[in-house]
Amino acid sequence: MADASGASLGAPIEIPGWVHVYSGKVRDLYESEQPSLRHLILVVASDRVSAFDHILEPAITGKGKHLTALTNWWFDRLDVPNHLDGEVPIPAEVAGRATIAKKLEMFPVECVVRGYISGSGWQEYQATGEICGIKLPEGLTFGGKLPEPIFTPAWKAPMGEHDENITYERVIELVGEENAAKIRDLSLKVFKQASALAEHAGLILADTKFEFGIDPLNRDDVVEFNGVTGTITLGDEVLTPDSSRFWSRAAWDRGERKDSFDKQIVRNWLAENWDKHGTPPALPAEIVAQTADKYAELVERLTSEVA
Repeated sequence: MADASGASLGAPIEIPGWVHVYSGKVRDLYESEQPSLRHLILVVASDRVSAFDHILEPAITGKGKHLTALTNWWFDRLDVPNHLDGEVPIPAEVAGRATIAKKLEMFPVECVVRGYISGSGWQEYQATGEICGIKLPEGLTFGGKLPEPIFTPAWKAPMGEHDENITYERVIELVGEENAAKIRDLSLKVFKQASALAEHAGLILADTKFEFGIDPLNRDDVVEFNGVTGTITLGDEVLTPDSSRFWSRAAWDRGERKDSFDKQIVRNWLAENWDKHGTPPALPAEIVAQTADKYAELVERLTSEVA
């Protein structure tokens, strides 16, 4: 099995009672062999790491467990419906790096929220003075705090294609006006709540992405999309180093804006040692170790310093 670049994803683990149905760049998905559990999906977070649309070698030791632990930690604290099941036990073969989740009818939108300007948002701002159609004040600097968090969505492209930043008006075209307003408002609400929790750990949540879908078994606040009715529900991973940019508050105050708790170390090394043609080189042991330490440090800081 390979990703869009042709890089190997590795053989998925065999799990009794579960059938492998899909592998992404990081996660492997399984369906239950029991008909009564077909509404659920087993999501296994691997140690794979990707950058520039390629899966790299070797993997980052412990990454899957860190992603799972942090996602579960956030779901316990966020005031929004999420996709976790919580009743069916996790198979022993993947304990600590897997979740069992309810299947959702997913919206084809990545709900990106930015509280600070960096990454692709910084590039777009430099070129146009805007991000996703939102006009921003002149004179912003890289890593600077925005006047208020902004919703800057992206179209979730099919496997093998690049996601594309889009305007809010395009979100309405994709999912309808009511759904667009709900996922925008939920995204901003969760971002503000998460930012406050991160501040307690001496961290800045610069930006993040959420993915929402409809849970047909939850009838609390019914909406419709693609012929499915149910409640808008937060899915996928949330507020992890793979989906978010966290900075040290102390470092930011010193003017340091590029050292984030994620795989930026990997991106930086690749940018210096690969021309983005052909197969990426293997990551040096020290880069793997430094990246693993960043993931571990973020989990430790959040879970130990925030009740």
